[in-house]
Amino acid sequence: MVNGGQPPWSLVDELPRMNRKKRYKKRAGTGVSAIRLDLDTDGFSYRKWGGVQRCKPRDWLIDNGGDIYTVDAETFANTYTEVSPGRYIKTAKVWAEVAESDGVIQTIEGETHYSAGDYIVYNDEAGLDGYAVSGKEFESMYEPC
Repeated sequence: MVNGGQPPWSLVDELPRMNRKKRYKKRAGTGVSAIRLDLDTDGFSYRKWGGVQRCKPRDWLIDNGGDIYTVDAETFANTYTEVSPGRYIKTAKVWAEVAESDGVIQTIEGETHYSAGDYIVYNDEAGLDGYAVSGKEFESMYEPC
């Protein structure tokens, strides 16, 4: 101990990076339009977020204020609630951390590239179902729990 009984290091600096995730919830009024791709299809691929995304049969097509993307069927069922026909809100909490540097995260649908300052977001505390969101967009859609 130094400096009047204070340890010479910060406990936060010693914590593994994964323990720095914080829990968030969607802000009120941030619903999406969504339809289930309940078609006779093998799915399809598309390019978004700097990588190739894959949509499987029965996944969901999302319109999030003009940002169009797909969500895995199981993830959608576990995280969204219908509020009116075709309108849904994300009711599940998420865990997120600010990216310290540029990188890529493997998602259920493909891969997403992110920059330092963006948020790496997980639908589960274990960090198995993750994605990235720009810092500005995340802060406009989410608030701490």
